[in-house]
Order: sequence, then C-alpha cells, then structure tokens
Amino acid sequence: MRSHAHQIQKLLLIQITDRQVFALGTLKIREIIPSPPLTHLPKSHPAVIGSTPFRGAVIPVIDMAAAVGYPPLNAEERKTAAVIVADIQRKEIGFMVRRVDRIIDTDWKKVLPPPRSLGERPFITGLIDSDGQFVQLLDVELLLAEVYPQDVTPQATHLDAVEQETLRNSQILLVDDSQVARRQLSEALDAHAIPYRIAENGSLAKEILFAQSPPVDILVSDIEMPGLDGYELVFDVRDRADIAQPYIILHTSLNSEISVSYAKQVGADEALTKFDAAELLRAMLRGARRG
Repeated sequence: MRSHAHQIQKLLLIQITDRQVFALGTLKIREIIPSPPLTHLPKSHPAVIGSTPFRGAVIPVIDMAAAVGYPPLNAEERKTAAVIVADIQRKEIGFMVRRVDRIIDTDWKKVLPPPRSLGERPFITGLIDSDGQFVQLLDVELLLAEVYPQDVTPQATHLDAVEQETLRNSQILLVDDSQVARRQLSEALDAHAIPYRIAENGSLAKEILFAQSPPVDILVSDIEMPGLDGYELVFDVRDRADIAQPYIILHTSLNSEISVSYAKQVGADEALTKFDAAELLRAMLRGARRG
C-alpha cells in the first residue's frame, strides 16, 4: 500500500463584514494590495465597483460583501480596505474586502460541508474550525459566475456521431463541490445527450465507486473539496484491487504544475486546469477508448 500524506491547504482569513470571518484558498491568490484608485466601469454588475491597473493589465474589482449579499463597503470603509488579486478560472479579478486577517493551515479532511441551515447562502462551500471560531470557506467560482455569468457558459464543442456514441456507452461520474463547476460539467455533456451521474463531494463519490452498480468507467473529479479531496479519492480508488478501475481525470481551478504533478503521483490518468469543455471531452474520449 502506498503512503499518502493528507493535503494541507493554506487559507487566507478575511473579513468582508464587521463580524463574520471567511476564507479563501491562497493558491488562487496572486497578491494583496492596499485599496487602489478605481475607474468606474459602465454597465457592469452592481458588485463591480471599478477597475485598477495591475502588473501591466487592467482588472475589475468586486466588492466581495456586495457580491455575497451583504451591504457594500461605503466610501470611508473603502479607504482602509484591501484588494485581493486572484486567478479564478484563468481570469484575474480583484476582490475588495474590509480586512485581511492571517493565513492558516487546514487539512482538507477537517473542512466540514456547510450545514443545511446555510442553504440560503450558496457561496459557502465549507466550514473550518480555527481556534474555536467557525470560518466560512467561500466558493469564489460561484461568486464570479453570479457577477460574470457569460464567462461560465461552456464553449461550443463538436463531437462526431462515433465519438458521441463512444461516450454514451461509458459510465461517467462527475464529482465537484462547486455548483458552478457541476453546472459546467453537466452542460458540456448534456449538449451531446451523454448520460452521467453526479456527486457533490468525494465521500458520496466513493460510495458510488465502491458500490460498483454499475462500475464507473470514467471519473471526473475536482481536486479541492472539503472532507475528502480529489487526491484522497483517487488514492482510495487505486488502493482497491477488488473493484473495476475507472479512467480518472482530475481537474482544478488552480493553474499549477504542482497540482497536476501530484495528481499523477496518486494515480490519476490525467489532470486538467478547469474549465475547457473541449479539452475535458477529449480527455474523456481518451478514457473511453483505453484498452
């Protein structure tokens, strides 16, 4: 049996209101800058409060409080605010927050799924206990999708009749804790009438995979998930010699060679930085044609 270390994720704790503490994964963060002068962007989403130059480009700046449904920062609060520049799905975005607190280390296995009582707050993807204080992990992909819905529409893809039939004959399981990512994955397959099953987290996916009814041929899973992350899911599946082994494609919103390299080490067949519908479908076809 291979040894496997739990994945430790560094999280940046932030305040977007004067009370609640939230967290963002640091791997998505490019830089933290003081509140800059902003240029108004006409016809933009109400949460987009302007744009600012950043390293030779111009990036939009989103008031994170307004984006998740809290009162926006007023003019006085903006003066002492910070802007977190993040790389989200290959797009650089600035998020203005009331205050940046500190960075903590968190084992993904200790991130709790949000309770159903938070159902009306869809931007929360997990809860972390940090020194006795519950911190809410933000789903920044979903937040961005609300502000820029056109950016998460799957790209037009083409599959010929043989390719479509090949995938239709495969048992496909999609795993992701992000509502946006699940929608993107689903729409890419729905466009070609390709059936699939879906799981909202790694633990549910493992139940489906181990049940083997029917066996999964192609597993497409996110890497960064609360509870049981994609790496652990792959490791657990590959460690079971008694089950049919699926073709495993891990995908991540982190544009990181380290993530891709580690995915291969734990047994994934492929690792992609999401989201490119054409790239994903080609990877799934490679899995369906194996052997």
